[in-house]
Amino acid sequence: MDISGEQHLDIRHNIVKKRIDANGNIIEAKQDGIGAPKIEKPLQRDGRRLEHNEKYCGSCYGAEESDDHCCNSCEEVRDAYKKKGWAVSNMDLIDQCRREGYIQRVKDEEGEGCNIHGSLEVNKVAGNFHFATGKSIHQATIFLADLIAFQDNHNISHRINKLSFGDHFPGLVNPLDGVQWVQGPHHGMYQYFIKVVPTVYTNLWGRVTYSNQYSVTEHFKSSEFGAIPGVFFFYDINPIKVNFKEEHVPFLHFLTNICAIVGGIFTVAGIVDSFVYYGKRSLKKKMEIGKYG
Repeated sequence: MDISGEQHLDIRHNIVKKRIDANGNIIEAKQDGIGAPKIEKPLQRDGRRLEHNEKYCGSCYGAEESDDHCCNSCEEVRDAYKKKGWAVSNMDLIDQCRREGYIQRVKDEEGEGCNIHGSLEVNKVAGNFHFATGKSIHQATIFLADLIAFQDNHNISHRINKLSFGDHFPGLVNPLDGVQWVQGPHHGMYQYFIKVVPTVYTNLWGRVTYSNQYSVTEHFKSSEFGAIPGVFFFYDINPIKVNFKEEHVPFLHFLTNICAIVGGIFTVAGIVDSFVYYGKRSLKKKMEIGKYG
């Protein structure tokens, strides 16, 4: 999401998502879908059981857009509710979700985490990208999330292996690489506020790399104040640009530096020698007149 109004939900291109266990090991991927035993006679829109040779048309539980609108899966019921801006409070009361074993599937995945890597293309304006629980719901310019169940148990502990805004170049340091945060007693929204500085790097051979540097501040907002559990990265592009350019040092400049170093060594050596000489001389005079000791 950015200030120009552009929004992209559930991004999948150039993004790889993997299920992992509590130890970070990748879990074998399961096919995502209904995956539940098919019931012979599911409920029709009018509450009747499906009769022989009758075409199935499931109820949308009040979220129908028209008289012939059918919701034949749990996903379709949830999508219908999202379009109305409604929340699904109890999935067990929905015939499609109950027979598909949706709640049980969520319970079976309790304690798992996810590993996400990839790249995004964003506009050069202020905006944010985020990882949040459930599916994204946007109404006007407000972001919401479909938190189906276990809202008090969402753990957003996370580790950022690498986060960069552009290609790497020698000397580039990304402040968020390797950063780790472990959730405390309260869950909520963890926020990173990032200031991005456009950077141009030119190496000795004239190859130009267009990249970015950034600084960051962190903030945690508890769900007690209405925060949605998730990790949010708010970025803003600074109106300045930094140029780095590698250059060969002229040989005369190199000789000048060498002379400066040698001169400095001789100067320090002379000071030390003078201190030792006059100290020894003063001590000898005191010993000659019998004042020493």
